[in-house]
Amino acid sequence: MFPLSANRHNSPLLRSRNRLPTGGIPLLLCCCLLLCSGCAARSYSCGSASAWHTSPELTAMTNPQIERGQRRPFVDGFGWVWGIPAKLILFDRRVENHRVSPETEAAIAEYLQSNELHSVKVRLNQYHPRDDWKRLVANKSVGAGWRYTLGVLSVAGETLLPGRLFGGDHYNPFTNTIHVYSDVPAIAVHEGGHSKDFAGRTWKGTYAAAYLIPGVSLYHESVATGDAIGWLQQYGDAEAQREGYNILYPAYGTYVGSAIGDPWGIGYVGGVLVGHAAGRWKSSQVPDDPPLTATSHREAEATAEPNTTITPQGRARLPPSRKHL
Repeated sequence: MFPLSANRHNSPLLRSRNRLPTGGIPLLLCCCLLLCSGCAARSYSCGSASAWHTSPELTAMTNPQIERGQRRPFVDGFGWVWGIPAKLILFDRRVENHRVSPETEAAIAEYLQSNELHSVKVRLNQYHPRDDWKRLVANKSVGAGWRYTLGVLSVAGETLLPGRLFGGDHYNPFTNTIHVYSDVPAIAVHEGGHSKDFAGRTWKGTYAAAYLIPGVSLYHESVATGDAIGWLQQYGDAEAQREGYNILYPAYGTYVGSAIGDPWGIGYVGGVLVGHAAGRWKSSQVPDDPPLTATSHREAEATAEPNTTITPQGRARLPPSRKHL
């Protein structure tokens, strides 16, 4: 979820902090399977700006909402190599590839707009610590005591160990910022799920600090994963839904394995394998998209909001907002 607790895929810091006794391995693996198989079984409910606890000062400085870093071949090449373990664990070469496509950008833009999360900043493969420090100060929705302790440590971690080099898609609740380095729409939406989860919390700093308690992070991650899967079911096509299961379930398995923390790594491997198995099984249950007729396409265009385009599957897609830095 955020750098201090290392909500970055397969981070050593996460493995060292969020561990449970090895005796809980069978129980946790069962929990992983049950959570994965039951995620997003209910209908999806979009959030409303009136329900969020936000900072007006932060909202005022969140324009544009999405920014993209300039291409740096050497830096991004280093990041791609550094991210090889994450690619292997999640079976996807797009993970931490530091080349975020317009499709991934559009997905997170749609997610934030549909949930009215106007104060959330998104950095696509961008290193901008000066602005992050300003956002930390402006985010009055988090108590000053938490912002100037855990919040300072989290932004310092992002500054000294930049994701532009070391990857790690994550959401920082102290700056209300999503950092994306993978070209996987499901991962970007998952981080959006964290921002939505925090938006509705009154005691954001306390909720963030609870993530550091061994095993508690599994709850935070299950909320974000369930929300992302639900959103993809509601607004994504069949391919996007299958991708969500195939990526997010084994990603959740990494957190289960990290929480187990046995010295031989059996729990970690088991969590990942269970996640992959559950994800493949769920993705196999997703039906193909029905063929789009000319009539259904016209109906989609007639009901779409202004400035939207209609995908080949008949879904409205909002235009992304971007700024290159």
